[in-house]
Amino acid sequence: MRTSEECGPPDRSSLLSPIPVNKGRRVAFSSTSLLKMAPNAEERTTIHEMFLSTLDPKTISFQSRVLPPNSVWMENSKLKSLEICHPQERNIFNRIFGGFLMRKAYELGWATACNFGGSRPFVVAVDDIMFQKPVEVGSLLFLSSQVCFTQENYIQVRVHSEVASLQDKEHMTTNVFHFTFMSEKEVPLVFPRTYGESMLYLDGQRHFNSMSVPVTLNKEYLVEP
Repeated sequence: MRTSEECGPPDRSSLLSPIPVNKGRRVAFSSTSLLKMAPNAEERTTIHEMFLSTLDPKTISFQSRVLPPNSVWMENSKLKSLEICHPQERNIFNRIFGGFLMRKAYELGWATACNFGGSRPFVVAVDDIMFQKPVEVGSLLFLSSQVCFTQENYIQVRVHSEVASLQDKEHMTTNVFHFTFMSEKEVPLVFPRTYGESMLYLDGQRHFNSMSVPVTLNKEYLVEP
C-alpha cells in the first residue's frame, strides 16, 4: 500500500479546473451573445426557413402568416407573476435572498412548461445564474416566463426578472434564468412571429444545445392523470 507521501500531493490544476472552465464558458457565451453579434449563417437559415414555413400558401404575401401543424406561436406561451419582496426574505446584507428569487423563477418556469406541454415536466438543466442587480426589501418583483425553444419532449424556458423603481417607475433587469424541462410526451413546436422572438428562439436553442448530456425519462417517475 502506498502512503500519502509516496502518492504525492494532489494535482491542484485538477482541483481548480472546473472554475476556469466554467468562467471561460460564460465569457465565450457572453462574447457571442445575440445582443452583441448577429446570428451565424446556420442560424439565419434556420430562422428564414421557419418564417417561410409560416407563410400562407393561398396568398403571395409576407404579411399573411399561418401556423404549421402541431405548433404554437411563441407569444402565446407566456406566463407572468408579481412578487412583493417582504423583509422575511432578506439576507444578512438586508437585500432579498438570492435563493428566494431562484425559487420563484423556477416555479414560474415549471408552471409555464406544464401549461405548454400539457403534462408534468421534469427539470433536466439549469443554466448558470448571474445576479445582475440586488433586489431591495419592499421592491415589486416582476417575473415573465415564456417557452423559447422546443424539441421532441424538451421545453426550453426563459424567465426574465425585473424590479420597478417606486420613484421613477423605471424597470430594471435583475436576472435572466434559463431552464430545460422534459415533458412526459412530445410537445408542440414553438414558432417566433417577430425578429425579437426569433432572437429569443436562437438564444434558447443555444442554451439547449449547451446541455452536455441527453436525459431519458424513467418510466417510474411518470404520473398518471
